[in-house]
Amino acid sequence: MILVPGVTVSKFLVVLSAVVALAAPSAFAQSEGNAERGAKLAYTCLGCHGIPNYRNAYPSYSVPKLWGQHPEYLLIALQAYRSGERSHATMYANAANWTDTQLADMAAFLAGPAVQPTLSSQSLGKAPDAAQTCLACHGSDGVGITPQYPTLAGQHSDYLVRALTEYQRGGRKNAIMAGFASQLSAADIKTISAYYSAQRPGLETSKRPAPATAKR
Repeated sequence: MILVPGVTVSKFLVVLSAVVALAAPSAFAQSEGNAERGAKLAYTCLGCHGIPNYRNAYPSYSVPKLWGQHPEYLLIALQAYRSGERSHATMYANAANWTDTQLADMAAFLAGPAVQPTLSSQSLGKAPDAAQTCLACHGSDGVGITPQYPTLAGQHSDYLVRALTEYQRGGRKNAIMAGFASQLSAADIKTISAYYSAQRPGLETSKRPAPATAKR
């Protein structure tokens, strides 16, 4: 981690939080999504995100868990796939033709109730040195400190590795995350990903709607 001489880690993290907050995208200024409407729109999403341990075909890595994620963050992510800020052909094809309202509805359905740290919950193990910068937005327990920041707790470790690597290589175009990721070695990325993946409570596979009961 790069620090300014004379600036303590705690002060650095406070300043970092403010910088990231100011740089956060404005996409979250949308109306709250409707999960009931989203369930009717997101049926194709469940073909990947509703199957435990499902994997992206090529390159091969785990499809992310979405249940428990902040729906506001999911909306931002979907908009990034739609705009091309995030490069993924399948996700672009699935997001390209939806309105912001429809994406918000799908995000609300796929996320369900956001993961909340419990009063008794503590981070599992000490956050590694490589993750100290991450704490400002993702906490030591992996729960995003605002709805616009993703929760990482319980996420597939190999997916987190993939995401950080894409920030490094430009597959995800976000100046803040690119700056952080550029300072990490491959070993750092694996260590950070393993740490956050182990945190609980954590994300889960999205739930499929209960089948409709036939009327007699």
